[in-house]
Amino acid sequence: MKTRAIAKPELQYPETTARSRRDPKERRPSFNARSLWFRWCAVSLLFGVAFTAGLRAQDPSILMPPRPGFSFPQKQTLTYSVDWRVFPAGTATVHFEAAGDRERVIASADTSGAINLIFHVADNFQADFDRAKGCTYDFDKQTVEGRRQFNSTLHIDYANSKSVLDEKNMVSGQAKHAESPVKGCLTDLLTGVFYPGSQQLVVGNSFVIPVADAQRTVLVTMKVEGREEIKTPLGTFKTIRVQPTADAGVVKNRGNIWIWYTDDDRHLPVQMRARLFWGTITFRLTGNDNK
Repeated sequence: MKTRAIAKPELQYPETTARSRRDPKERRPSFNARSLWFRWCAVSLLFGVAFTAGLRAQDPSILMPPRPGFSFPQKQTLTYSVDWRVFPAGTATVHFEAAGDRERVIASADTSGAINLIFHVADNFQADFDRAKGCTYDFDKQTVEGRRQFNSTLHIDYANSKSVLDEKNMVSGQAKHAESPVKGCLTDLLTGVFYPGSQQLVVGNSFVIPVADAQRTVLVTMKVEGREEIKTPLGTFKTIRVQPTADAGVVKNRGNIWIWYTDDDRHLPVQMRARLFWGTITFRLTGNDNK
């Protein structure tokens, strides 16, 4: 007997269900698929600049600056637990600190428990961006995902309107250098998860952020869907739920992604979720320290 799905027009974000656990396609993710769930921590997965009706005519390829009065943290550390379906999968940590007129974001993601035995992940990221304008200058990655080990640096040279990518395969020793033209102010894959906190999040609006993704610029649209109360190990929060989408880059064809930001001036991401063809990944805030 066929089971009819009941549409829920308001709450369309994913939940882990008995049906999804019975799906044989989800029980055996491919080797490459298993590495994607932690990459979403730096991706997310992505971003927003809230457009009111009067702002929709502006060029979406130009990053909007933070809203008046907003200030990025001088020092702050966020810790997230990561679950794959119903199983604990690892931990992600994000640290913010002021570096002169720039903001530095340092993130790490590590698998744990049984997942670590199946597929070991130990990724580190660092991004530097202008605190007043939001423009990213440098984005570095050191990734260990199973047998894959890569180091890469992405520098955006706004004076010469180009991005410079240097990447090295730490296993084979093969190196890559590439330069690409860029236009205007861009954010990066890591900062893009948190940058919406500097903007107004208005339910019913959509907003666009240009993201530097390796050798190209990807326009990521974020839809502000609604308000919702979310429970995490750190407590219960009133939040605003948003969904990022894109026609290219890391967000395209990655299933559905949602981010829940606190419904206050901080707009702190307290939960992130990705529903992919091989299962659901959920990040929940477990720690928020001023250090």
